[in-house]
Amino acid sequence: MQLSQRSHPISTTPYYKFYAFSSLKESPGNVFEVHITGESIYKNCRTWINTLDRNDGSFIIRYKIYHTCHNVKIHITHNGHHVGASPYIIEGPVYPDGCYCPVKSVSDWMKEFGCKSSYQQISSDLKEFPSVNFTELRKYALEKFDHPGSMSVCNYVIKKNQVYRKCYGQYVGFKMFLDAILLSLARKVFLPDMEILFNLGDWPLSSIEQKLRIPLFSWCGSDDTLDIVMPTYDITEATLECMGRVMLDMLSVQGNIDKKWNEKIEKALWRGRDSRRERLKLIDIAREHPDLFNASLTNFFFFRDEEKFYGPKEKHISFFKFFDFKYQINIDGTVAAYRFPYLLAGDSLVFKQDSKYYEFFYKELQPWKHYVPFKSDLSDLVERIQWAKNNDAEAQTISKNGQKFAQENLMPQDIFCYHAVLFKEWSERLTEEVEVQDGMEHVPQPEPDKPYKECECHRLADEKDGSSNTRDEL
Repeated sequence: MQLSQRSHPISTTPYYKFYAFSSLKESPGNVFEVHITGESIYKNCRTWINTLDRNDGSFIIRYKIYHTCHNVKIHITHNGHHVGASPYIIEGPVYPDGCYCPVKSVSDWMKEFGCKSSYQQISSDLKEFPSVNFTELRKYALEKFDHPGSMSVCNYVIKKNQVYRKCYGQYVGFKMFLDAILLSLARKVFLPDMEILFNLGDWPLSSIEQKLRIPLFSWCGSDDTLDIVMPTYDITEATLECMGRVMLDMLSVQGNIDKKWNEKIEKALWRGRDSRRERLKLIDIAREHPDLFNASLTNFFFFRDEEKFYGPKEKHISFFKFFDFKYQINIDGTVAAYRFPYLLAGDSLVFKQDSKYYEFFYKELQPWKHYVPFKSDLSDLVERIQWAKNNDAEAQTISKNGQKFAQENLMPQDIFCYHAVLFKEWSERLTEEVEVQDGMEHVPQPEPDKPYKECECHRLADEKDGSSNTRDEL
């Protein structure tokens, strides 16, 4: 039995291992045993292992380590016998995710981590800004976006791998998401010195019609703005907390699908709140075609006065249960619907509304290969669903392509990589030396989890030894 493995090869940040049992075509059930051994100052290595059965003959095995471990071995056995090349040995120390142990070179880290060298969206976003003078830009931009009741923007500086920021606006709570990814990356790699302006709201703000074009980083882009797009706070938090407080992430969604393709309900499922008029129109269409749709609103906020027509509110269901249905509908909310990556990662066929809004990965998707498109006004949605019902084999192929795209481009590793590549390329466009601005606050790294001690990073220890030796020689 052959096993394939996708994971980052750097032992400082274990977040998951992926093993695909290539000779199996369907799930054999709970027949494999997984355990991890290693050495530490606490004798054994404390780990949490989570095995996700994708019900297609492949499994996701992910693990979390709570303190520094050495000589780590991952054992996968069946009836007491090792499977594939088990035990899998990780050379060098393995650190918990909270360990501050950055690789000096961003380029080296990206290579070792298996990152792409570039992304279509990054190239498109940054071509508008070949060089940036922040002294000229900063004051103008902050005045432009100084609308505390409707806009919230943070000015971030990374200097010597430390994070600083100053936020503007009334609602700045979402800064915690950007804090988290910057601090997490800084624990893994020395980030280049840089300065950015970040939009904490849903809507992209940097109008294409502005005389002075403003490089504003956002979670969502649109065809009529110049915002530089980053992975959404949703998928980023799912990446950072996929074995923490988050239940739905790009791995768990693959391991909680109950029904095979031919067992699924042949209807299009949709649940969501009333954040766009087209969502209400979807309810009208679903009522006219109950044989094709199962669609309901779960909350009313934007169109409360129409609840009497479009209610009653439906109770929430587990996202994992969405995939009991063969078809999934992705329709915009206030901006792009951030559930799209999770829908692709499941094994249903995704129907996506045409839209001016986009996330960081949309440029690499192809309609009719990874998803089925439908018009923004929903006028051809019924026709598209009927096409899928009449062309089941083609529909399943598109579904599989979409899932494969998610597995190859939207996993935790990919989210880290996208941020790193973007920050590296952005830093190279700044024409001045980066300086911490007056009034900025330092965002510290979190304290290590109790009761464990500092992780004793070998890189930092080597630096101290090297600097000590250098002083002795001088």
